Amino acid sequence: MKLTLLEKFDQDNIIMGKLDELINWSRANSQWYFQFGLACCAIEMMAAAAPRYDLERFGAMPRATPRQSDVMIVAGTVSLKMAERVKRLYEQMADPKYVISMGSCSNSGGPYWQYGYHVLKGVDQIIPVDIYIPGCPPRPEALVQGLLELRVKIREETPFRKTTAAE
Repeated sequence: MKLTLLEKFDQDNIIMGKLDELINWSRANSQWYFQFGLACCAIEMMAAAAPRYDLERFGAMPRATPRQSDVMIVAGTVSLKMAERVKRLYEQMADPKYVISMGSCSNSGGPYWQYGYHVLKGVDQIIPVDIYIPGCPPRPEALVQGLLELRVKIREETPFRKTTAAE
């Protein structure tokens, strides 16, 4: 049975663990996100940050600039003209950086994918995406679930270990 950090502290008053676990714990519990709302999904993203759903209780803090953020939430239709700006903002973020694609339009082009020559067929064509949130538009609860899934993914990373080609 694996104990959490809090349970270890209650038992021994001494916390022993790997540096990776401590770093990942702090990263997972303080996700500072940059809102890149482009369409109706942005309304649901703003609702998730409002008092009813309160993303800050999970440690998720909205930031005004990508240079202060480690999570980018792309919500809505990404046009081809906007794609260059999305990529530039992603490149301005410091490492480690994560991307959440929120809604059908940012996931796959939404209802415009087949006949819309102006729409990017998924934001993952220009930047790597860590979490996909389906829906048109997805509810605020879905964004909360996506942030919790990202928290799990961050906790499993090994930032200080070297990986070999076999892994």
